Formats: sequence, structure tokens, C-alpha cells
Amino acid sequence: MSDRAGPRPAPGRTGVRFAGYAAVFDRPDRGGDVVRAGAFARTLGRGAGAVPLLWQHDPARPIGRVEYLKEDRRGLRVIGRLVDARATRLVKAGAVRGLSFGYRVRGARGDGPRELTELELVEVSLVTLPMQPRARVHMVEA
Repeated sequence: MSDRAGPRPAPGRTGVRFAGYAAVFDRPDRGGDVVRAGAFARTLGRGAGAVPLLWQHDPARPIGRVEYLKEDRRGLRVIGRLVDARATRLVKAGAVRGLSFGYRVRGARGDGPRELTELELVEVSLVTLPMQPRARVHMVEA
């Protein structure tokens, strides 16, 4: 991974790393919601390790660890490490490349589209069909 992707893994860590965006700012999702820049600011203060990495939003299916979370100009940048063998195979094969996030709304404006201005990030998930079509895994370690 290049330095642009975020921090390097600690020596001795196992699993495959991936990078992508769990949220993309200023683009309506399939439900009509629009996430605005700064919406995750309060949650990000807790650190990446406080946010679980799940399979298809299932709290009974943790598949690895979120190592890096940061808002940039595009959206919510995520770097994760997969330790679940099945999830790793599917992501490496390109069969699952969607990213999504579970959240609680703390601030919003309007009804259609609803502008999400403050969100409590509950989890990040690898998903088959993301609500935000542009929320994707962009890189997987070889």
C-alpha cells in the first residue's frame, strides 16, 4: 500500500488490508440521504479501533478490524484488515466490494433529500449492495 492509503501495518499483523470509502459526501444514496462533510467529526474522536468491521451489517459477524478512519474531501476513508477467510476470498476475488456504515442520526435537515449533518458511526461493513453506489473498496493488498 502506498503512504497515501494511510498508516502502514504494525509488524507481525496478519490478515489482508483493504482501503475504500464507507461514505461519499454530497451524493444522494439509494434512500435519498446525503451525507455532508463533517458529519462524522465527533465519532472520529473515539478512534478507528472503536468501530467494528462487520459482514453485511451483521453484529454477529465481525470480519476484521478498522485500522484507519478519516474524513477527507471525498468522504469517509476506511482502511481495514480482514481476518475472516471467507470475506477475504470474496473481497480479493472482487465478488464483494461495497462498503457501508451503520449509524444513528444526531443532526439532519430537510426531508428529500435528507441532509445528514451529524452522525454517530456505529459500524463499518463490507456489503454486496451498498446504499451509496460510490462507497466501494478501491484497493486490496495482493
